[in-house]
Amino acid sequence: MNLVDRAQAILLSPKTEWQVIDHETGDPTYLFTNYVAILAAVPAAAAFIGYSFGGMGVGTALFFAIFLYVFYCVGWYVEAFVIDALAPTFGGQKNFPAALKLSAYSSTAAWLAGIFQIIPAVAILGIVGLYSVYLLWLGLPMLMQTPPDRATAHTAAVVGIMIAIGIVVVIVSAIIF
Repeated sequence: MNLVDRAQAILLSPKTEWQVIDHETGDPTYLFTNYVAILAAVPAAAAFIGYSFGGMGVGTALFFAIFLYVFYCVGWYVEAFVIDALAPTFGGQKNFPAALKLSAYSSTAAWLAGIFQIIPAVAILGIVGLYSVYLLWLGLPMLMQTPPDRATAHTAAVVGIMIAIGIVVVIVSAIIF
């Protein structure tokens, strides 16, 4: 499936799309080159454009955009690791290839919502990217076999850990740069 069709399907009909995704391989190279690397560039490019014209300066905006891009790409893999590591805790099955798919495709809404950074004054509209949390919640029972009644807790744990990791990265980056 091509990127546009997959993004549209996961956003508009996620229940049926997770069933399709469940039968695909979770090849990290394929997922990264054909999906993650492309969609993670959306918020990074939007931030570069928005902050360049928003007074940050081209050099600083470029550095920030590169940082965001690397953060999103690495974050995809780290999130998959967290999803997989937590699966048994919530009654699910460890399956790293499935976790890679879950992390990549559930992040679609957040990455695409990053387009709002192109105009810093409306960047708050990026909040629609929280739909990714719903996509994660919906995909956990299918891809990781998390019992449906424990999917909310599994989702909350993954989101909480990823927020904590993000805060640590921001603090360390602020200290270094």
